[in-house]
Amino acid sequence: MSQHIFGADKFSLDTPILCIDLDVMESNIEKMARYCREHGVDWRPHSKCHKTPAIAMRQIEAGAIGTTCPKTSEAEVMAQGGVRDILIANMVVGERKLERIAAMRRWADPIVACDHYAQVEPLAAVCRRRGVTVRVLIEVNIGLDRVGIRPGSDTLALAQAIDKLEGVELAGIMGYEGHLLTISDLSEKEEKIRTAMKVLVGCAESIRAGGIACDIVSAGGTGSFHITAQCPGITELQAGGGIFMDPFYRNTCQVKDLEYALTVLATVVSRPQLDRAVLDCGRKTMNPDIHMPVLAGDHDAEVVRLSAEHCELKLGDKSRGLQIGDKVELVVGYGDFTTVLHDEFFGFRKNQLETVWPILGRGKLQ
Repeated sequence: MSQHIFGADKFSLDTPILCIDLDVMESNIEKMARYCREHGVDWRPHSKCHKTPAIAMRQIEAGAIGTTCPKTSEAEVMAQGGVRDILIANMVVGERKLERIAAMRRWADPIVACDHYAQVEPLAAVCRRRGVTVRVLIEVNIGLDRVGIRPGSDTLALAQAIDKLEGVELAGIMGYEGHLLTISDLSEKEEKIRTAMKVLVGCAESIRAGGIACDIVSAGGTGSFHITAQCPGITELQAGGGIFMDPFYRNTCQVKDLEYALTVLATVVSRPQLDRAVLDCGRKTMNPDIHMPVLAGDHDAEVVRLSAEHCELKLGDKSRGLQIGDKVELVVGYGDFTTVLHDEFFGFRKNQLETVWPILGRGKLQ
């Protein structure tokens, strides 16, 4: 990316591009960090929405204790970018990956999730061989039924087994209430999240009662963080996507006090009918599976179909003046699935280009 475009007006740039409103993102970061502080929980935001060390460091500057990553390779990217405290919220299996975790321990402080002794014992063996100790969190199944050990005696037995291993240190437990984010009745949503958190906290209390340290009790996504932060016994939140916000979180999860920061700038390339326009962005630019993108600004157009390279709009009365060559912005329907389609974020302040961030964690699937 040539330096000379810095300072350029957003709407003068070629399209499609993935845009961040820096003022809005920074405001969202501060709101989330402040909410965690006010409720006495740490913030360890998930990086899957941005995959960019520069953004993770801004979160840490605002008060985050570190970051959460889905994969070892993404954790390596964050560590190389200066992030030290990194939770890999996934099971890590295979000797090559375990060697990478042990090597990372020399210049960062990773935590690895687990839900079975067969994951932890090989990690401990590699760590002993390399002369390091790595922290682990037990993931407990609190209802999502994806991964996670059963709460109760199974969780306690795994904690006791880990406590006897040299090379690893039990740092705590985690659970994800992802199955409850989209409950439409807010009273029901709060009740069920609080019930799930009681199960998770109960596991921590049982571990402590057995004489084993369990300092971290980690949970919380953007769609539930307002509730989860208020649950007694939760020590940290992993909510990350709220820094960009999107229609999925606002409309489906009913998160109302964060603003849209992530958009795609696109160009009208065809006007086949009075009430129809086609843009130069499709599924290779935006993922519509969780929520369709929506038009930003004062438009009454609606996204009705995405194909590989085309986005079709149904135009209302206000939007029928759109002409071929006009630029429009679309709010990304769900940020996590769109970020991974792009090489760069274009960061704007008051519609002037301030920075271009390479998405260094893109494609880090191992």
